[in-house]
Amino acid sequence: MPLEIRKEDKNDFEAVSNLIENAFKNVVFSDHQEQFLVERLRNSDAFVPELALVGILERKIVGYILLTKIVIKANNGVEAESLALAPVAVLQDFQGKGIGGQLIREGHRIATEMGFGSVILLGHEKYYPKFGYQMTSQYGIRLPFDVPPENCMVIELIPGALKDVSGVVVYPKAFFE
Repeated sequence: MPLEIRKEDKNDFEAVSNLIENAFKNVVFSDHQEQFLVERLRNSDAFVPELALVGILERKIVGYILLTKIVIKANNGVEAESLALAPVAVLQDFQGKGIGGQLIREGHRIATEMGFGSVILLGHEKYYPKFGYQMTSQYGIRLPFDVPPENCMVIELIPGALKDVSGVVVYPKAFFE
């Protein structure tokens, strides 16, 4: 049965919260608060409803992805809009079946159609390059906190979107509350 991907709606919130908690339960480098981050982001100016996607198999939500607005601020104060990918979550029983990848590709497709040129994430250095992600350091882009550089990644959705863009990622307050 193929994965159905659609925009999240209010009736999905509880199932999505439970899914995220399940997906990150055994992740070592997690604060196990990702579901609360999603709640805060939904109520922020960074939220883009079209980029909150659920993956459904057999009428059950098994995957979730959220892309929210961020900016990259250059030393000279110039800002470039981008998106943050966080989280990508799949129920543990469904992990390793390509669901996260399908959600990522669909999120990229929709974001590109909406005119967003790039996506930045903090994630597993072996997983995300499969989708075209590269280290942010190759673009002169830094995250505002200390993390291993191999886990800071970016993709250009629109070729050339990051030409002449460098600086520090500015996340919405919701990421830090």
